[in-house]
Amino acid sequence: MAGVGKGASVKVAVMKGRTTLVVGDRVIDAERASGGSVPADPAAVFAAWPKLLSVAARLEQQGPGDALAVDYGVLERPVPVPVQAFGIGLNYADHAGESAMTLPDHPLVFPKFSSSIAGPNEPVATRSGALDWEAELVVVIGTDCYEVAAGDALSVIAGYTAGQDLSDRVVQFEGGANPQFGLGKSAPGFGPIGPWVVSADELGATPQLDIRCDVDGVTKQSSNTSHLIFGVPALVAYLSSRVRLCAGDLIFTGTPAGVGWSREPKELLHPGSRIDTTIGGIGTLTTRVVGR
Repeated sequence: MAGVGKGASVKVAVMKGRTTLVVGDRVIDAERASGGSVPADPAAVFAAWPKLLSVAARLEQQGPGDALAVDYGVLERPVPVPVQAFGIGLNYADHAGESAMTLPDHPLVFPKFSSSIAGPNEPVATRSGALDWEAELVVVIGTDCYEVAAGDALSVIAGYTAGQDLSDRVVQFEGGANPQFGLGKSAPGFGPIGPWVVSADELGATPQLDIRCDVDGVTKQSSNTSHLIFGVPALVAYLSSRVRLCAGDLIFTGTPAGVGWSREPKELLHPGSRIDTTIGGIGTLTTRVVGR
C-alpha cells in the first residue's frame, strides 16, 4: 500500500459511522475533505487508503482550520467487524514465564471471533468472576493478501491500534489440558480496539513502542513492543502462509507480563473497573467494565 512518507503519521477514526481524520486535536470528515474520493463508509476505506493518506498529508500541511475538536466520548470502533481477528499467545517471554508455559517454536495462534470486537466507548460486561486484562498492540491489515514475505509485511499493513485481549479465565481453562483460548477471549466486547488507527508509514513494520495497562489508575503492565518474540513481519508472514488475510483483519500481537490471573493473590476485573491501554505513538484506549 502506497504511503505518504516517513513522518506522515495519520490517525483514522470513526465518528457517526463515517471515516474521520484526526489532525492535531481536530477531526475532519474524510469524504468531504477528499472531495468524495475517499468513501465515508469505514468498511470501504481500505481500497482508498493511499488517497486517504495523501489527503491527510495535505491537511497536516495546511492545518485543520476551524474543524471541530476531538471528542473522545463519541469515537466509535475504528475498524468495522473484521472478516478475521487473530490472537497471538505467549508472545512476550516474561508473560510466558508468569504463565508457567514453554515458549512456542512458532506463533501460537487462536481465533478472536469477530463478534468480540468493540470500540473505545463500548462497555464490556463481566461474564464470570474471572475477567482479566491483556494490553496488546493490534495490527490492521490493509489489503487482501496471501503468502506475504516478512520483508514485504509493511506493504500490506494499513496501521496499528491499541487493543485489549480480555479473557474469561474460567472459560479459557475449562478444557483442562486443552485450553479454550478462542472461546475464553471472544465474548461480546472482549476485543476492544481504538481510539483510532495510526498509519504504518511512521511506525514501520517493526514498531518499538511503549505499552502500558492501567487498571483503576494503577499500572499493571509496562513493556515495549520491541520485546515481542515474533515481531509483526514474522506474524504477517506466518499467518498469510496459512490463510488469506483480508483488508480490515486484525492481529492482536500478544501481551506482556502483569496479567491479573498470574498475580498472588489473583487480581481480576469487576463491574466499575476502568482499563486504560496506552501505546506510545498511538494513544490511550479506555474500556469500562459493567455488570451483566
